[in-house]
Amino acid sequence: MSCNTPQEQLKTEVYETSVNGNKLTLVSDVKQVEEPTTITLNPDKTFQNITGFGGSFTEASASLLNKLSAPNRAKIIEAYFGESGAQYSLTRTHMNSCDFSLGQYSYAPVEDDMDLEHFTIEEDKNDIIPMIKDAMKASKDGFKILASPWTAPPWMKDNNDWRGGKLLPKYNDTWALFFSKYLDAYKAEGIDIWGFTVENEPLGNDSNWESMHFTPEEMTDFVENHLGPKLEADGHSVQVLGYDQNREHLKEWVDVMYRDESSSKYFDGTAIHWYASTFEVFPEALQYAHQKAPNKYLIQSEACVDAEVPKWKNDKWYWSKEATDWGWDWAPEDQKYLHPKYAPVNRYARDIIGCLNNWVDGWIDWNMVLNRQGGPNWFENWCVAPVIVDEEQDEVYFTPLYYVMAHFSKYIRPEAKVIESIVDDKDLQVTAAQNPDGTIAVVVFNEEKQPKQFRLDLGDKKANVEISGQAIQTIVISN
Repeated sequence: MSCNTPQEQLKTEVYETSVNGNKLTLVSDVKQVEEPTTITLNPDKTFQNITGFGGSFTEASASLLNKLSAPNRAKIIEAYFGESGAQYSLTRTHMNSCDFSLGQYSYAPVEDDMDLEHFTIEEDKNDIIPMIKDAMKASKDGFKILASPWTAPPWMKDNNDWRGGKLLPKYNDTWALFFSKYLDAYKAEGIDIWGFTVENEPLGNDSNWESMHFTPEEMTDFVENHLGPKLEADGHSVQVLGYDQNREHLKEWVDVMYRDESSSKYFDGTAIHWYASTFEVFPEALQYAHQKAPNKYLIQSEACVDAEVPKWKNDKWYWSKEATDWGWDWAPEDQKYLHPKYAPVNRYARDIIGCLNNWVDGWIDWNMVLNRQGGPNWFENWCVAPVIVDEEQDEVYFTPLYYVMAHFSKYIRPEAKVIESIVDDKDLQVTAAQNPDGTIAVVVFNEEKQPKQFRLDLGDKKANVEISGQAIQTIVISN
């Protein structure tokens, strides 16, 4: 039998973050495993190319960095972008204001300025732009930036409000010009924007904060007839991602976005969020979106622990099923089952692994930094970030969520290929990718309280590994 054939030992480094206190800690592998679970890796069967992992540059995060001491600001930037840190490779920012802004503003403040002669990104120059520039200095390999508008300025909308409403058709070309001018303005600051989403959450947010509504047909028509041609005419090579909301509506959106060659021509991919459930990844929807447009991007553009004030220096909470989300109170009755109490670490680890195993090529967290209140946020829509600061006391708290993100971003690099990984233990969640340098990163999540032993099999080589209870590991296999 093949199981009796001698196997050569794999060269591995095992990094673990766990409820018992490991934080990307290098741990030893196990020499002897009796009747182990097996994780079989097959680099010959490949799936999507990875675009990257990261978080978002918001006015809230950037304004908090401005209030910290220089050493603490540098510490956070290095932790996210430096070689000693998470090495974020894919990021997002907001165009105009959003809920995680200090107030409401637009780069086009002058009403009926059809040619946007008064367009200005002055609002970003004291906070978002310096944060991006600091990150660029710290990042050895660089990172991509995806920019998203929450709303057009009120004067372009049918309700003349920051919240809700639709873009008036007479401003279609002006709004398309807005995107082009934004690219030029950021370029003048030395910042290249890699891509856009057309609209953050086009289905709206019950008009609680900045939003603008599109149907799939309206967004597709805007991209096909206005935004795409305008960016092309102005010589901009930029990725355009459609949709940008929860996964349960993916099918109806991609069916329209990719309805024919003339519409799909200007869409480079689809953006998604995770807020429809605290545990469901919606694999069927992700698979459908990939099959509809197999050569297009499928990027998770926003996720966070929402409707919670962060717990300060309490690692245990992030591992405990005590968090609630918006749906705990506000979801319709027939959807409440999708929103039980959950452990924040579990939600992040399960979702990223589930996404990678269902064709998603990029995963972007929401705010990089928030304060102890879960803001600043003009709407008081409090949320959690991987890094929490007390700006008054100049203190920084790296939550377990920071380390979970780093398990992916640091070790699965852009242009890595997701490879087949087969595990025979339903309680272990596993994904794997082969990096451009030939190394393989295997991420294993053990939600159970008991430690588990397993054997990694790669061809005729093996490694025995033990993962703690309630732990996530990245195993780096070198050549």
